[in-house]
Amino acid sequence: MGYYTRVTGEIRIDPPLPWAKIGGSKFLPDKAWHAELCVKLRVDVEEVDTDEGTLTRRTATAVEPVTDESFKAYTLTEDLQKLVDWAGSEHRFVGRFSCEGEETGDLWRLHVVDGRAVEVRPTVTWPDEGD
Repeated sequence: MGYYTRVTGEIRIDPPLPWAKIGGSKFLPDKAWHAELCVKLRVDVEEVDTDEGTLTRRTATAVEPVTDESFKAYTLTEDLQKLVDWAGSEHRFVGRFSCEGEETGDLWRLHVVDGRAVEVRPTVTWPDEGD
């Protein structure tokens, strides 16, 4: 059993991480789930014609939730922070994850501010009822 959270959205990486950095990383899509991580890299593949033939270029352009399904996101913030630290300070992270837990009103967002993974929780404001 456990508490499940639906995590949607993406956090773009600027500039993208090159293959020299991400090759063999535990954040690659085929490794993140087995490493029990809550986040994975989105790897884009581009073929470029060169004088020597076609070059396949792989770069990590975004961070995504490890799955499209609801999952036990207990370490989501920590895993995002590990990825940001691993990527290095020369990269910006733009975008956010929107998170919705099983209980009514359990809503929050996760984004990166100045190299730190930050959770943002909404506040509820009741209108003045004229008491």
